[in-house]
Formats: sequence, structure tokens, C-alpha cells
Amino acid sequence: MDIKIINKGKHALPKYETAGASGLDIRANLIDGSVILNPHETKLIPTGLYVEIPNNYEIQIRARSGLALKHGIGLANGIGTIDSDYRGEISVIMINFTNIPYTIHDGDRIAQMICVKYERVNLIEVNSLEKTERGIGGFGHTGK
Repeated sequence: MDIKIINKGKHALPKYETAGASGLDIRANLIDGSVILNPHETKLIPTGLYVEIPNNYEIQIRARSGLALKHGIGLANGIGTIDSDYRGEISVIMINFTNIPYTIHDGDRIAQMICVKYERVNLIEVNSLEKTERGIGGFGHTGK
């Protein structure tokens, strides 16, 4: 599938780093060269990228596992959603979960971008739901 993208940043377009990668790595586009993410701080990191997403698709912005494991850096909103009608710059809401400052440099790979198809639904209000074996059990109730 083709997706139109405008790159106003200084870096190459996002790309898949391996043949089996599901996410395109996106990079920080920082005018001042770097940003310090202090302990437990959240900052919006620009990418310089703008996309035109087809209807019934979204782009999900996901954390990079290496940043999370090695440095305790993640996305404050878990997974970011970019809707098909959004035309602004893609920016990444990053958070430092540690007690150690972390520096994000211009051009660092900060997140991954995945295009996902979805279906819109119609909600039908009812008074009861079909029963299942699991029922209302959740949050680890099976002990697994």
C-alpha cells in the first residue's frame, strides 16, 4: 500500500530496518541538536513528518524496545494513534521512566510507525450480553 508522506525534517524517510520488521523506524528532528528528558519527564519530540493515511487505516506510533529495555524510555500514551484525517506533524510523546536523565539527539530513532487497518463499528445498546465460559473473569483470573 502506498502512503503519501511529506518530510520537512533533515533525515531520510522512515524505513524498515530488517526484512521482517513490522514497524518503520522514525527519527527525532531536533532544531537545537538534542533534548534532555529528565527523570519522570514527558516531552513532545518532533519528527518533521506529515502523512496522508487512507480511510479505514490508522498509523500507530509504538515504543522501541531497545530504548525501553536499555534506558527506561517509552511513550507516555502507550501507543499513539494517528487518525486518517490528521494532517499535522507526527510528534512522539516520550517519557523517561527512570531516575537518570536521558538525552535524545537529533536523528535518533525514537519510535516505530505501523499502518493498521480497522473497521468502524455501530454500537447497539442492549440489556444483556451472551454468556461465555469466562464470563466476567479478568485481570489474571485464570492463574496463567
